[in-house]
Amino acid sequence: MTDVSLGLLGLVILLLLFPTGIELGLAMALVGFVGFSLVRSFPAGMDLLARDLFEVFSSYGYTVIPLFVLMGQIAYNAGIARRLYQTAYRFLGHIPGGLAMATVAGATAFKAICGSSPATAATFASVAVPEMDRYGYDRKLSTGVVATVGTLGILMPPSVTLIVFGVITEQSIGKLFLAGLIPGLLIAFFFILVIAVWCRLNPGLGPKGERSTWKQRFTSLPEFLFVGFVFLLVVGGMMKGFFTPTEAGSVGTLTVLLLAVCRRQMGWKGYLKSVAEALRTACMVLMLIAGSTILGHFLAVTRIPMIAASWVVSLPLPPYAIMVLISLIYLIGGSFVDDLAFMVLATPIFYPAVQQLGFNPIWFGVVIAITVMVGVVIPPVAINVFVVKNITREPFSSIYRGVLPFLLSLVAGALLVFLFPQLATWLPSVLMR
Repeated sequence: MTDVSLGLLGLVILLLLFPTGIELGLAMALVGFVGFSLVRSFPAGMDLLARDLFEVFSSYGYTVIPLFVLMGQIAYNAGIARRLYQTAYRFLGHIPGGLAMATVAGATAFKAICGSSPATAATFASVAVPEMDRYGYDRKLSTGVVATVGTLGILMPPSVTLIVFGVITEQSIGKLFLAGLIPGLLIAFFFILVIAVWCRLNPGLGPKGERSTWKQRFTSLPEFLFVGFVFLLVVGGMMKGFFTPTEAGSVGTLTVLLLAVCRRQMGWKGYLKSVAEALRTACMVLMLIAGSTILGHFLAVTRIPMIAASWVVSLPLPPYAIMVLISLIYLIGGSFVDDLAFMVLATPIFYPAVQQLGFNPIWFGVVIAITVMVGVVIPPVAINVFVVKNITREPFSSIYRGVLPFLLSLVAGALLVFLFPQLATWLPSVLMR
């Protein structure tokens, strides 16, 4: 059996392991170790396993992941999302669909300090859906917007997905953060536009709420100022070169913690809960990276990434058509396994092809992030929909009917980024030369 045949067999075995319930990081490490041992030797495989695991879990650069995850968990457990939603409601709640629009506005602001999509979906499913129930909102709209708006954390800083992409491709995390900002805000605007048009066509979906006084509105604004301060400190510090990404994660986490404690929004139990949840998530992501590294070394000795890149580049299609094809592969693969896990698996294979086609790696990262955003809300593996279903007990069919109109916003956002790459590349080129 040739090395290429052995590599293809390993990928098939890996796909067969997905439905068994085994952790994907462990499955990738197992296939990579066995495959490398067969291609080289068992001692070489043992050496690869020990070296890659040690390098990933002892790497200073990878500490950026648990730090940003911890920052988001502290913000989540301190109830910041709930207060952001209340502030947005003061300004938007009195118009048709206003509570749903406030959910989009509050979640967009919350994304500035929390990069976890499921955490955002869980928070606003607990906070926004009962409030919308109180005003007679159709569950189709309320659950659909909550499930979809959580996806903004995949694209907007500090996105864990963009951090992992930057680690895998060795691209600037600061540039990736800036690249996701304009497309993320654009998609959030599209979400609000969908709500406005939908409620205009069917006023019964989102009745008007109570009108707040201007005094109530202005007194609620400090919550947005708090989030804006943390965002400018973290992203601005990286942009100006004051912090490395890891240092920015440390500074941001400490700032959120101190402000939450000073405002008596975080106690000892809340802190311990945040650390435990952050460790669980960070270990999962790091194990994915470690497994992907081991698998990547196995695939490298079989030359599959180089062969795949040459094959993709040689297709009789325009470069952008090839990029659409690659995005569809990410979308289909992420529909059957966790989207972040599939991104970790597929990026080392397709990234060389993207480089050969001459596309900007930062732009490619934004395209893949939007693809992942679609993946987390479409079946069969739609983690955000599962989270909302578990909290609201709403049937899947109702949630999916609510998600469908918002998918148009994601498709429109992806199309604009394809047609106008400057939406992703302009801000990094201006602010991080």
